[in-house]
Amino acid sequence: SHILAGTIPNCISYDPTFAHEVGVILQHGLKRMVEQQHNVYYYLTLLNENYAMPGLRPGTEEQIIKGMYLCQEAPELPASADGSARPQVQLLGSGSILRESLAAQTLLAQDWGVAASVWSCPSFNELARDGQDTERWNLLHPLESSRLPFVTQQLHGRDGPVVAATDYIKAYAEQIRPYVQGSAKGGRNYKV
Repeated sequence: SHILAGTIPNCISYDPTFAHEVGVILQHGLKRMVEQQHNVYYYLTLLNENYAMPGLRPGTEEQIIKGMYLCQEAPELPASADGSARPQVQLLGSGSILRESLAAQTLLAQDWGVAASVWSCPSFNELARDGQDTERWNLLHPLESSRLPFVTQQLHGRDGPVVAATDYIKAYAEQIRPYVQGSAKGGRNYKV
């Protein structure tokens, strides 16, 4: 459904996990559709599971609307026996699968000594549109400084591979692949 929603230019689609994400998206959508009279409509997929909801972290509202924010930073792990830093990974998730990414963070730290940061991506479609808009702007303004897609900005300076997980077909998260490559240290390191 989200792949099809991404083909409709005025359909703004989200796959939120937590109530605070839904609240931010609804407020933004009502402002655009009712107050500003933009010719758009919003499509949200919601869950029917009962689980604890974290509160809204101030300052993440704009990032939620853009499609990606840091949900939980990687835990601090002690250095390995040889003194080297622990391996790191960036986990991206949306909808009900984000909770599995949070569980994976714990397993990776406890069982394998891997520090995983978890990113909530309520809209891979909005991230892809931002990346495409950025590419177009850079193409049409060759004499100006290049802009960076939002995904690239968010992952800048982060170590390790980037792994995305959703409830949808592989193509949904794959949309952001061109904007992830090179953003984390090590270059092309994106998996779905």
